[in-house]
Amino acid sequence: MHVLFLEPAFPANQREFVRALASVGARVTAIGEAAAASLDSELRGWLYGYEQVPSVTDEGALEEAVRRVQGREWVDRLEATVEAHVMPAARVRARTQIPGTSERTAFLCRDKPAMKEVLREAGIPCAASTGARSAEEARAFAAREGYPLILKPRDSAGAAGTYRVDTQAELEQAIAASGLDRGASVAIEEFVEGHEGIYDTLCVDGRVVHDFVAHYYPGVLEAMRTRWISPQIAVSGRLDSAESYGELREMGRRVIEVLGIGTSATHMEWFFGPKGLRFSEIGCRPPGVRVWDLYGAASDLDLYLEWARLIVHGSTPARAGRERSAGMVALRPSADGIIRGYEGTAILEELGEAVLDYHLPPPGTATQGIEAGYMANAWVRLVHPDYDGLRSLLDRVGEELRVIAG
Repeated sequence: MHVLFLEPAFPANQREFVRALASVGARVTAIGEAAAASLDSELRGWLYGYEQVPSVTDEGALEEAVRRVQGREWVDRLEATVEAHVMPAARVRARTQIPGTSERTAFLCRDKPAMKEVLREAGIPCAASTGARSAEEARAFAAREGYPLILKPRDSAGAAGTYRVDTQAELEQAIAASGLDRGASVAIEEFVEGHEGIYDTLCVDGRVVHDFVAHYYPGVLEAMRTRWISPQIAVSGRLDSAESYGELREMGRRVIEVLGIGTSATHMEWFFGPKGLRFSEIGCRPPGVRVWDLYGAASDLDLYLEWARLIVHGSTPARAGRERSAGMVALRPSADGIIRGYEGTAILEELGEAVLDYHLPPPGTATQGIEAGYMANAWVRLVHPDYDGLRSLLDRVGEELRVIAG
């Protein structure tokens, strides 16, 4: 099989998809923004071909690159694994007649109001929401639904550009900050109270082959706004034994069916609270912040290899183990500025084999804002046979290991 893969060099784990495709026998032609000569020898060794474009999100340039390759030989697949690349890839697939995620599915997985409208019509419980193209539409929604509300870009990923509004004054601030009063279009929706988590899959023709559940502590929006919190993502090893996951797994499969997701990775977020289980959003791509590494550590699988097997061969003999749980804790600098040092690093040696890996930027490194994400500064990833034991270790690391900066 000849697979075109978008952007092999950035972010850093993109190379793992190329490695996996090559390892299962695919010929991989990558389309990327860097010069071919700048790719390292290992990455170049996995590639059958390479096409450089100014931007992989420039649909015209991307289509030209695809057609150059098609002019030389047959292309079986065009794959994109980064959120911003999904829609351009789908549109170019349609124009060049390459199988894969459709324009409709890609659009619904990017445009949050449209996504929720389709899912509500199918009976899947979602927050009340709409797309607003003016400040007046946002104010009308708030008057109808009440507070609190969430306002965010229609095609947002994570908590980027997301605002919680509890009052009319805060709504006006969010309208200005989002650019809604200057022509931007946003999603505005009911704030759903409750615990926030992840349901992720690998699918073939809409059938779930592998699935995983992880939990956020606390929710993403709070984690990305509160410096003193050392937020966690914890992968449960109890997926096959906990009856409480049955409803979640059924909802995830139904969402995949309704949105027409075929052979793809998926990343879905959900809430569970006083109103029960509620769908939040889904992407037809892998999760960010290297969550696949945590799934792999918990399940004894190479998720990149599993993805490649499903893309190239349509099946895999592997099954996920559920003997361990895995998680990460993000460590926030005490202040913005320069990292001066660390306190409590002895815990890493104490925990021994429970430490999967960690990243402590050396003193002198400039900090990044906490809104930059879970892996923007320091972090530690752990594994443990028991989920409650994992949570206890994550708590200890978050409490004892300190990043001193200023």
